[in-house]
Amino acid sequence: MSLPHPKISDQERSARLSRLRKAIEEQNLGGVLLGSTESLRYFTGLVWHQSERLLGAVVTPTARHYIVPGFELSRVESLRHLPGEIHVWQEEESSAALVASLVPDGAKLALDDSLPLFVYHALARQLGAERLLDGGPLVRSHRLRKSKTEIDIIQYAMNLTLEVHRRAHAILKPGIRASEVVRYIDEQHRALGAEGGSTFCIVSFGEATSLPHGADGDQVYAPGDVVLVDTGCRIDGYHSDLTRTYMLDEPSADFARIWAIEREAQQAVFDAAQIGAPCESLDAAARAALARHGLGPDYRLPGLPHRAGHGLGLEIHEEPYIVRGNQVRLEEGMCFSNEPMIVVPGQFGIRLEDHIHMTASGPRWFTTPAKGPTEPFA
Repeated sequence: MSLPHPKISDQERSARLSRLRKAIEEQNLGGVLLGSTESLRYFTGLVWHQSERLLGAVVTPTARHYIVPGFELSRVESLRHLPGEIHVWQEEESSAALVASLVPDGAKLALDDSLPLFVYHALARQLGAERLLDGGPLVRSHRLRKSKTEIDIIQYAMNLTLEVHRRAHAILKPGIRASEVVRYIDEQHRALGAEGGSTFCIVSFGEATSLPHGADGDQVYAPGDVVLVDTGCRIDGYHSDLTRTYMLDEPSADFARIWAIEREAQQAVFDAAQIGAPCESLDAAARAALARHGLGPDYRLPGLPHRAGHGLGLEIHEEPYIVRGNQVRLEEGMCFSNEPMIVVPGQFGIRLEDHIHMTASGPRWFTTPAKGPTEPFA
C-alpha cells in the first residue's frame, strides 16, 4: 500500500502561468502555443498524448485558450486542468487557422519546442514562417528550476524506485532471466503506487552490461556475471531514474578496480556541482577522474562514452545536460543525473546513477550512492 505523495496544486500551476504570461508580454509576443507535451502539463495540468490532431493551448499575455478536436471535447472537459476558454475544431477544419485566429494581427507566436513538425508547417502556411519563433528557451527556462514541491515529488519517486531496486536485488539467482526481473520490477513499481508501473527498465547481465542501453534478446544470469539494473517510474508526472551495477559473488580484481573508479568519478561530479558552476565543468570533472587512472581520454574506451548526466523532471531527459560545451550555470532548484558510466568493451560496463538537486548551499543527493561492488545500497 502506497503512502500519500506531494502533488502540484492548481495554485502553483496558476503562478507558473502568470510568470509565463509576464514573459510573453516582456518579449512582445502574441502568445505561446503549447502542444500535447509535458509543457502543457506543467503550465495547465492537462495531460494528453500527442497524435496527428493538434490539441494544446495558446497562452497570451491576458488569457489561455485550449485548442481541442471537436470529438475530444467531452473527454477534455472531464480531465483536470486550469480553467480557460476551449476552442474546438472539426475534422474538416484547420487547427492552424484556429490558432492563428487567437494571435493578434502581425504578432509573433512562440512554439513549444516539442511540437511535431507537421504543426509547424501548417502554421507557417497560415501565419508565415517569419511570425513563428522557437519557444523552447522561453518555456524551458521556467521548467529548469524546480520548486520545493517538484523536488519533494521527485524525492518520493526516487525513494520508491530505490526500494524496488532492493527487492529486485533480493530475487536474483542463477538461471533467472532478465525478462523475469523486468516483469518483477514493473510489478513492484505498481505495488508501491507508481503511475503505470515502470516507465522503462534495463536489466543486463555479463558482457551485455557494456552496452549502455542494453542488449537485444533475453539474457540468463549465471554465477560470476556483472548485473546492471536501470529503471524508473513516475509520480504525479515526475520521473525517477536510478542505476545500480554490482556482482553477487566475490568480484574480480578488474571489476572491483573499475567500480571504484566509477564511484570516484561520480563523486567528482557531485563535488564539482556548485552554484554558478557551468554544466560542462561537471562532465570535465568526471573525465579527469577517469584519466587519472588511464581511462579515456575524451570519449575513448575503456572510458566514458557519453555525457555525464541529464536533467530530470516531467521528462526523463531534459535540461540541464551535463555535457561538454554546455555553459549553463547551476542554480538553485536544478535537478540532474550523475552517471559517468565506464565501458570496458567486450567485458562489462559499470553505471552508477544517482541524481542531484541544487540548493542555495550546494548539491544534495536524492539517493545515497552505492556502497561497494557487491553492496549496491548504502
